[in-house]
Amino acid sequence: MKIRNSLGPFLVSTTIVLVAGCGVGTVPDSQVKKVADITPGNWAASQAGKAGVDERWVSRFGDRRLATLVSEAVAANPSMRSAEEKVRRAVILAKSANAPSLPQASAGLSGTRNKQVFVGLPIPGASGPLSSLSSSLGASLDVSWEPDVWGKVAASQSAELARLGAEKNAYQAARASLAGQVVKAWLALGEANEQITLAEESLQIRRDTETAIEDRFAQSLDDEGGTAAQLRLARTDTANTQEVIERWKAESARARRQLELLAGRYPAGKVGAGVTLPKLPPKPPTGLPSELLKRRPDVLEAERRFAAAIQDTKVADLARFPSFSLTSSAGRSSSKLGDLLDSDFGVWSLGGNLTAPILSGGSLKAEFENAGSRERGALADLQRKVLDAFGEVEQALIADYFYDQRIAAARRALNEAKEADSASAQDYAEGVDNILTVLQARGQRIQIASQLVTLRRQRLENRVNLHLALGGDFQVRSK
Repeated sequence: MKIRNSLGPFLVSTTIVLVAGCGVGTVPDSQVKKVADITPGNWAASQAGKAGVDERWVSRFGDRRLATLVSEAVAANPSMRSAEEKVRRAVILAKSANAPSLPQASAGLSGTRNKQVFVGLPIPGASGPLSSLSSSLGASLDVSWEPDVWGKVAASQSAELARLGAEKNAYQAARASLAGQVVKAWLALGEANEQITLAEESLQIRRDTETAIEDRFAQSLDDEGGTAAQLRLARTDTANTQEVIERWKAESARARRQLELLAGRYPAGKVGAGVTLPKLPPKPPTGLPSELLKRRPDVLEAERRFAAAIQDTKVADLARFPSFSLTSSAGRSSSKLGDLLDSDFGVWSLGGNLTAPILSGGSLKAEFENAGSRERGALADLQRKVLDAFGEVEQALIADYFYDQRIAAARRALNEAKEADSASAQDYAEGVDNILTVLQARGQRIQIASQLVTLRRQRLENRVNLHLALGGDFQVRSK
């Protein structure tokens, strides 16, 4: 009677048993609760905690060219492509982390040919000792599996899934930061262009002042501003104003090239023609501090890294536990190639193995303690990120309030300067005062206007900081 050994059913049944015992890691739970004790109920600088975020804050600055540049920067900036590749690598690691818990299979083919000489067995009439030739051909399929009894592999994959979440949030943080840099460079360009206009007007006033003093100096009208010292001071003011113009032109050129670099272009300085400072967009909804922890990408990145560190500690702890492995092998062996297809020549084996670490020179304990230290460090990093996030929101909120006060005062000062300019011009027309008073009033008006431009740019930048601090996302223009 023949005992037939079928390879197919054996492999199918073995695979079913092995796969049934494979564990799969899951995404770790949020660890935000670990920083709940440092989360206030509301913002100290603002009690208006409206929910939600403004996802159109970039477009609210009112220039489509700016929104286009932000979109272009997100798509073409090399730092964003680098962040994208980090996410892709994290995806690969997360997918491969579960591989050790899956059955491993390998196939092999072998062939040997042997010659054996029987010494001492001469055959009468033979030219030499007796010998024989034999051939052996084989085909095999080996399957091994280490069941994840303690959940070590599942914990390892959970750690990689958490790190994947961290990289995704790091990408979002880089994306938001890049948008903020583009908007701030745009604002710097707008300020520079407005300051150039004011400085050129100031230069004309300085030249008029210098001419007026020269006329009085030629007429020796010392009492009306005609001394040599006054003439020298007037020329100094003119030269200083020319320097201011060149400084702001340099800032304008720098900002244009910075915009192009951020957008992934060659820095030729061709963007942003005619840009001026936009109007102040509406103040974004602040929400609650607890909502910020679920929204800010850098906080979420730190939280995911902490979650990964917890799983790493678990993996290091489970490394000290015994491990089990099962191995199975099935194949065919024969001296003839055709017999490899015959199940009568089939062979198989099934075995198990149990190993447990006994002496490791303290390396397993050290790795466990090291993992615990990294976990505590990751928690400290998360706490620092949370405090930094709260601090940035509070700083931006209080700065927004004081910028409102400062700009209101500067506008009042500018209005007074305009009135003084108008009054001095009227006095001069009526012969009550001289031209120098008129020119000084105009110069002061322009100086205050210049200070107001800087304050407007600073307030707009602070508004950008507030959007970023609140963790608000943004929409970009599609190409």
